[in-house]
Amino acid sequence: MLTSLLNQTAPTSTQNTAEPVVKVEGLNHYFGEGSLRRQVLFDINFVLHPGEIVLLTGPSGSGKTTLLTLLGALRSVQEGSLQVLGQELRGAKPSTLVQVRRKIGYIFQAHNLLRSLTSAQNVRMALELHNGLSPQEAQRRAETMLAAVGLGDRVHYYPEQLSGGQKQRVAIARALVSHPKLVLADEPTASLDSKSGREVVTLMEKLAREQGCTILLVTHDNRILDIADRVLHMEDGRLESQPIA
Repeated sequence: MLTSLLNQTAPTSTQNTAEPVVKVEGLNHYFGEGSLRRQVLFDINFVLHPGEIVLLTGPSGSGKTTLLTLLGALRSVQEGSLQVLGQELRGAKPSTLVQVRRKIGYIFQAHNLLRSLTSAQNVRMALELHNGLSPQEAQRRAETMLAAVGLGDRVHYYPEQLSGGQKQRVAIARALVSHPKLVLADEPTASLDSKSGREVVTLMEKLAREQGCTILLVTHDNRILDIADRVLHMEDGRLESQPIA
């Protein structure tokens, strides 16, 4: 069932898999203005390659979430170069940023499901950004992806009827249903117990590898480090260990 969905949503054009999904050079970022201006990211340099699962660790306040929002085109790049999926984000037009966002899947700590929508409707939201899909096809793909994350019997359930782990599974389905090339996850296991957290991360790893997308996952959870191809660590706005490009 999942293979069928991936075949239908995978890009049809030939792409150079040697090109990095993300390339960051000399990235600096500041909050505030004037005498209150404070630097929060310092000379960030790294590359994410196609198909990698990379964990980003570090204490609270070290700049991890700020970096993630920059990568997701949710915050303006101030200094340095930030290329995502071949597009330079510094100075990019709003319309360009929207196009980049459409190619990224987002998974957040709080799952961010709309309480008034069913599981399938929440997943379908990610497909509304993509033109050309009929409501029937969008519903079918949402139900197929929910089945792939083990929630085929929860398609019509509302968030309040789901456990914490099930809500995160819906969030994973929503992030992956459009077959993104990049998934950004911010503490997806923080509100889960150890068993549910492991199940959620293992599921993310399985589906992402099947889809061939890249994952950057921010975490404090040392119990999931084994799923990563690489681990990056941030301290006081700096990457302490630079990855090999």
